[in-house]
Amino acid sequence: MPEITVTDRDGGVHRVNAREGASLMETLRELDYGVAAICGGMCSCATCHVYIAEPWLDGLPPMQGDEREILQELESFRPRGSRLSCQVPVVAGLAGLEVEIAPEE
Repeated sequence: MPEITVTDRDGGVHRVNAREGASLMETLRELDYGVAAICGGMCSCATCHVYIAEPWLDGLPPMQGDEREILQELESFRPRGSRLSCQVPVVAGLAGLEVEIAPEE
């Protein structure tokens, strides 16, 4: 299980083990301070919105059209860093990943 660093909405920093083979959202929604993930990973809402730290962005799968459209509608959207955690697969190479939970909208 890759260990990742999660910054919650209050600025608290937590190290957690992410479940390899699942989406990042699946790990984050199990945390008390994580994401709501209302659509369950169907890429149809933005309740699993996170900011990925810059050094990790280029190693992730590219953002698809649906994800981009959803994110661009958010006030908290960051052109470089915003991702839906349901669209980020957890693989061994993500050990050390740094993620910040985006504000609720």
